Amino acid sequence: MDGTNNSTQGNFILLGFSDHPDLERILFVVILIAYLLTIVGNTTIILVSRLDLQLHSPMYFFLTHLSFLDLSFTSSSIPQLLYNLSGHDKTISYTGCAIQLFLFLGLGGVECLLLAVMAYDRFVAVCKPLHYLVIMNPRFCMGLVLVAWGGGVANSLAMSPVTLHLPRCGHRSVDHFLCEMPALIRMACVNTSAIEGTVFVLAVVIVLSPLVFILVSYGYIIRAVLHIQSASGRQKAFNTCGSHLTVVSLFYGNIIYMYMQPGNSSSQNQGKFLTLLYNIVTPLLNPLIYTLRNREVKGALRRLLLGDREVQKK
Repeated sequence: MDGTNNSTQGNFILLGFSDHPDLERILFVVILIAYLLTIVGNTTIILVSRLDLQLHSPMYFFLTHLSFLDLSFTSSSIPQLLYNLSGHDKTISYTGCAIQLFLFLGLGGVECLLLAVMAYDRFVAVCKPLHYLVIMNPRFCMGLVLVAWGGGVANSLAMSPVTLHLPRCGHRSVDHFLCEMPALIRMACVNTSAIEGTVFVLAVVIVLSPLVFILVSYGYIIRAVLHIQSASGRQKAFNTCGSHLTVVSLFYGNIIYMYMQPGNSSSQNQGKFLTLLYNIVTPLLNPLIYTLRNREVKGALRRLLLGDREVQKK
């Protein structure tokens, strides 16, 4: 009983990379630069997609939400990590830990579902181009986004309280750089088989089901692309779909590894770096992979920075 009561009091200590003090200094500089670039890149995508009328299409509507999601996802833990890396204070309040866990689980779940929504958008664009604007109308697009956000939030509401109220018998040291579910489960002083089983089931629903949907969608997309007569048309379709598949591989690969085995079996140090990878590297690369190498976005940037007349002269 005491362990249960103690689970809702006091601060936590985020051990992070404290056993490698020299690495902490290097990580602080690298992560700070990456975080600033992530903010600039994703904010640019949001502003360009909203300000340029030529980018007011379903694809860029979803990309705007993905960029906002990446900003929120990264900001839910990176500022705290930078604070911990910059000094000796590694503590985080119970409330701060609860908020961090809720946001991390919720936003991660939203991104899984949003990537599936974006795969469906590409499926309709490639396989049913004549009906694309009719099917992907603004109301339907908004509905898909709301479903993605609702599913992610529901997943977090289900798992966050259960994880936070696990008896810890006074243990306060989290062997991670953020309040992440597997790390908090490892702190429990009771048998966690039941909660690990629940996590596995939810992971199948939130992670694997969208992934299967994405793979099936791209099976149809590849078949349709191979029937396109124009070489330039095939190339354009593969470029767009290739960008999405690259992001899917980066994000889902790490998520599946981390959350399909949440207990003691996974390597803790390896888990920290994998979490860091999808928490900072993937949001950093998304603007580059998706849009900054895209002609439409480059054209929109030129129009916004130079003006329509200057672009037309060139």
